Amino acid sequence: MAELSGKLYLVSTGPGNENYLTPRALAAIAEAEVVVGYKTYLNLVKDMLGDKEIIGSGMRQELERCGTACKLAMDGKKVALISSGDVGIYGMAGPAYEVLLHSGWTPQSGIEVEVIPGVTALSACASLAGAPLTHDFCAISLSDLMTPWSVIEKRLIAAAKADFVIALYNPKSGKRTQQIIEAQKIFLSCRNPLTPVAVVNAAYREKEQLTLTNIADMNNQKIGMQTTLIVGNSQTFIKANTMITPRGYTDKYDIDEAVKLS
Repeated sequence: MAELSGKLYLVSTGPGNENYLTPRALAAIAEAEVVVGYKTYLNLVKDMLGDKEIIGSGMRQELERCGTACKLAMDGKKVALISSGDVGIYGMAGPAYEVLLHSGWTPQSGIEVEVIPGVTALSACASLAGAPLTHDFCAISLSDLMTPWSVIEKRLIAAAKADFVIALYNPKSGKRTQQIIEAQKIFLSCRNPLTPVAVVNAAYREKEQLTLTNIADMNNQKIGMQTTLIVGNSQTFIKANTMITPRGYTDKYDIDEAVKLS
């Protein structure tokens, strides 16, 4: 077995607020000699990077970042490749492993790789809205940079008809504005237009904003690349400015008895 020459940490930085980084993520960043990432995400954790070597790059340079991080680790460095949210959910873990495997890497040879999970955009946004994910849900990215719109459309229709709570990632950008309009049309064709929707911008960041609305009115809200939408199912409701999807306990147990105990 070849001696491990370096280490690659695939680090989840959560929503970009130090309070929501896991202790292991903080430790991995501290242990790393080099930190690689998207410039915007590096800025969110800059206070904890100290005098480490930092390599940042822009959008659509994911494979280049992975290649750089893997090469440095193979040269014997301890490298943290960071990703917002959870590194394994619409994050850098997938492309990093693809680069590694393409280079001939195996778990038994070359560098050590550690995937460090974190708070996803989905769970961060849900926590601000209340409890919209208590029952079955799915996540769909509206970005067609990697996935053809025809495929995204099929997934939206299937999820809407199946009555999943649906989290929408990457709903809109400066150039990509039609996808969220088409998504709304699909939801309106399958669900009550008053179905609750949470529109969350910049969760746990400086410009955080939460709007609780419904399918009919969702596209009248501020939506951009830092937005995640959570579209409720047929049971989801809003009460006391809180979005809740029931788990179903009240169908099995006496909620009045639980209230008496509270």
